[in-house]
Amino acid sequence: MIFLLGGLLLLASSALAADARLLANLRRLDPSLRLEQICDLEAMNQLSRRGFDADRAKSNVSVSPIHNGDILIANGAAFRSRGNWYHLSFVCVGTPDHLHVKSFRYMIGRMIPQSKWSSLDLWR
Repeated sequence: MIFLLGGLLLLASSALAADARLLANLRRLDPSLRLEQICDLEAMNQLSRRGFDADRAKSNVSVSPIHNGDILIANGAAFRSRGNWYHLSFVCVGTPDHLHVKSFRYMIGRMIPQSKWSSLDLWR
């Protein structure tokens, strides 16, 4: 699995090595960006458990997410699965250090037509 985190490419060759590298890189980020990143990763994990092959999630696609302390409300999010993008909304509660997710609720929306990808800063 490949993660893009704050401009850094992380290759998850083993779960432990990836986790250690991921946490080290997360600690370097501004806390609000760190919260967005862990929530985007949690979105991919949750969606993969539901049968999607989620390889990318963005909390800021059509509407900027709302930050309220350790809570991120992303009503304009999206995720990519098998080459298609889908609308997504979620509420994510992180730990105070914004390194882990305490709770995550989401709702999957419709597929985003490819003709809209460019205007939403999405890619293939």
